[in-house]
Amino acid sequence: MYDTLENGKSVRSLNIIDDFNREILNITIDTSLPSARVVSELEQLIDWRGKPEKIRVDNGPEFIAEKLKDWCSKNEIALHYIQPGKPTQNSLVERFNRTFRTEFLDVYLFETIRQMRHYSEIWMWMYNNERPHKSLQYLTPRDFLLKYGKLAQAKANEFSPFQQNLNNDNSKLLTKNSTFECA
Repeated sequence: MYDTLENGKSVRSLNIIDDFNREILNITIDTSLPSARVVSELEQLIDWRGKPEKIRVDNGPEFIAEKLKDWCSKNEIALHYIQPGKPTQNSLVERFNRTFRTEFLDVYLFETIRQMRHYSEIWMWMYNNERPHKSLQYLTPRDFLLKYGKLAQAKANEFSPFQQNLNNDNSKLLTKNSTFECA
């Protein structure tokens, strides 16, 4: 997705969700997201949550690059492309992108990429842990995963609801009463 900062500088976001429970696994924000960066983000996700069976992507330049194809082949991950002009084949992420646009990108005006990343982490936590989804029987993505996923209930308290960014002290931010404050 594309957006701009307050100063007009263009930024992009790479949004990765889990089709099973609609959980946001990653939101990466930067001025550019080439295939090497996509591969790096996917490697971090695999370290955190394990290897997926397949990855479904659109036909953006970062996804059709040989680097991503080679990486998926090497890691024995099926790479599925949607047909050009058929966003409904990737409807879950398209639906998420609309929500991300209307509830986050269009609501706030960010001064820096760092600020945008910081608040996207807070928003992602609230989306995964506080926001019930009609399609998930009115459960949050985390609760749906804990109830119906492969994760044993005994480990539920150890389960990290999203990949922690070690550059931020999220312990101050991630409470049930978190609010967005742009300074």
